Amino acid sequence: MGVADLAMRSSRFFDRLTVVHVLAYRASGGLIGSRIPGVGGPMLLLDHVGARSGQRRTTPLLYVPHGEDVAIIASKGGNPKNPAWYHNLRANPETTVQIGRERRKVRARVTSGSERDRLYAEATRLYGGYADYQARTERTIPVVVLERAG
Repeated sequence: MGVADLAMRSSRFFDRLTVVHVLAYRASGGLIGSRIPGVGGPMLLLDHVGARSGQRRTTPLLYVPHGEDVAIIASKGGNPKNPAWYHNLRANPETTVQIGRERRKVRARVTSGSERDRLYAEATRLYGGYADYQARTERTIPVVVLERAG
């Protein structure tokens, strides 16, 4: 089995795992899936619409509380490219999230400067892996604030 085959199988596995995670989170009102053992930090479900496909998707993500809002980190594990959900939010910033039982309308806003740095540092305190992710890539990993809408 080559590296490409392994990568494809790994991707399919994580796609299936994400579907199970989302189903369990939604069905349990966040009782299952709002925390991942060994990872730390709370998780939400981000709904987003494909920038090119127009297809609705849901992605479980760690989040950082930010007053009445929340911040999410576009790390993609330190990959050189931003995750698809980041591009989708840039194209379609009006969306919804589920945090526990609560579903809320939000508007995505990409942070910069000291706000970005402060939130990234806070995210790293919640989940130390973010420091490793930033060290793996030359890009500055974006931080997106999901502001309550409506």
